[in-house]
Amino acid sequence: MAGSTSQARRVIVASLVGTSLEWYDFFLYTTAATLVFGKLFFPTLDPLNATLLALTTNAVAFVARPLGGIVFGHFGDRAGRKTVLVVTLLVMGISTFLIGLLPGYATIGVAAPVLLAVLRFVQGLGLGGEWGGAVIMSLEHADDRRRGFNASWPQVGVPAGFVLATALLALLSATMTDAAFLSWGWRIPFLLSGVLVIVGLWVRLKVTESPLFAEVEKQGQKARMPLVEVLRTHPRALLSAFTARIGVDVAFYIFTVYILVYVTGRLGLPRSVGLNAVLIASALQLALIPFFGALSDRLGRRPVYLAGVAGAAVWVFAFFPLLDTRSFPLIVLAAVVALVTHAAMYGPQAAFIAELFSTRLRYSGASMGYQMAGIVGGAIAPIVALKLLDVYGTTLAVSLYVVVALAVTAVGLAIAPETRDLDLARPTDLAHRS
Repeated sequence: MAGSTSQARRVIVASLVGTSLEWYDFFLYTTAATLVFGKLFFPTLDPLNATLLALTTNAVAFVARPLGGIVFGHFGDRAGRKTVLVVTLLVMGISTFLIGLLPGYATIGVAAPVLLAVLRFVQGLGLGGEWGGAVIMSLEHADDRRRGFNASWPQVGVPAGFVLATALLALLSATMTDAAFLSWGWRIPFLLSGVLVIVGLWVRLKVTESPLFAEVEKQGQKARMPLVEVLRTHPRALLSAFTARIGVDVAFYIFTVYILVYVTGRLGLPRSVGLNAVLIASALQLALIPFFGALSDRLGRRPVYLAGVAGAAVWVFAFFPLLDTRSFPLIVLAAVVALVTHAAMYGPQAAFIAELFSTRLRYSGASMGYQMAGIVGGAIAPIVALKLLDVYGTTLAVSLYVVVALAVTAVGLAIAPETRDLDLARPTDLAHRS
């Protein structure tokens, strides 16, 4: 079962626009945490510890994301996908706008970092509900032969949001003095979020509800307590979704966030070098993620996913030596190949995780598995990398950390069935998953 082709396209556009804006907000904070927030909100500490604390406030969002997944997943399985997606966009947009208005430590003292952490927590709540809804709407409107391709488009929101956030910060950083950028320039992209959310809401309000959810609602089969039922009936699927995501998340945040800290702090290069390298690599992902999503419709979710895992595990050992050359073209090469391997994992990931769960539990199950992995994956990856390099003095320790995380992902894929050919409209097909 699927919606019409025209409606499926409309849902893809709405999901892509919305997730791009949500990830713009999310990455705007992450990038600012590596470049600005340590100086503004923790000025009494030395640069290393100030950056560590700034990244710790960044990690608060990852703790909030599973809670957002639980809350919004419950309502997504009970009230419908569309309504929840509108709410999550508002939650993220308003909290980002307020960060742009937040005074620094010099103005209101310790209240500044506390409020910063609170607003970051709210951002995490919004994003925790966003991913599952956008992916599931795209998946459930798709023709069965194109589920991997359609579900991959919300994933494109990640590099799209990253490109938009990074490009704006890079432009402002390059055209303003350091004093002006630290004083007020960094606030502009956060305040711009208020305008962008209006655009996102206009697009999302025009889509129809998921046809698969509408059928569940019509037959009176909605779960009363979706998360409880997921834990009872889909434990293996939940474990697979959780573990399959961890390595992808760790690799991504090392390749896109930690690179900024390493290039500026360790190598002493201008911040524009790391920003521009990641910007170029992320721009390529705009095409690569749907390509690998479509490839998973032909070859299967697991083979494409595993190819990305193997590629990232090999490339991470070349990644840091290329950065150490201090050559901009080689730094770009390091980032580009790294994000090619990530796209091979991330393209089929959305369909793979969502297809593990039955329609009546899909929002809660997919959101919970995906967002819980963020706590032990992306939330701590830059922090762990900083400490590993500080303790051992070599990037080999960081590379091994990434490989261990990718090994966990490989295990998660191994314990799951191939989901490409499952009929999502037939609950009987779900019995072997857990």
